[in-house]
Amino acid sequence: MSLTKKDKKVVTAFWAKIAGNADEIGSDTLSRMLTVYPQTKTYFAHWPDLSPGSAPVREHGKRVMGGVALAVANIDDIFGGLLALSERHASELRVDPANFKLLFHNFLVVLANKYPNDFTPDVHVAVDKFLAQVALALSEKYR
Repeated sequence: MSLTKKDKKVVTAFWAKIAGNADEIGSDTLSRMLTVYPQTKTYFAHWPDLSPGSAPVREHGKRVMGGVALAVANIDDIFGGLLALSERHASELRVDPANFKLLFHNFLVVLANKYPNDFTPDVHVAVDKFLAQVALALSEKYR
């Protein structure tokens, strides 16, 4: 499913609104994923503390949101913009690509909770479609 011009406009406008809180959103998203889907902890077993809001979770949440920001910046070529991240996750980190969907599901939940007045059905649909494209782009090098 491709993004329409309207979807892109909605995503970039919503991102502009939330970008100032990206680090907190990333931490909350990763904390939620590690709690709700404990099997994802296996990728982070080397961290000294996997508890919600811990320093490693906050740091990686910031990194994840950097990837989302990169995708927003490359919204007209998400696959090209995320090619290096796809390569790293496939060959170096060996993350099961199903986890991208789990992460982004949690991202949507965090957005809905933090921005109940701004996360309208139109925003939800556009952001969900965008995140589906990001997950596909991150999975590109697995094929």
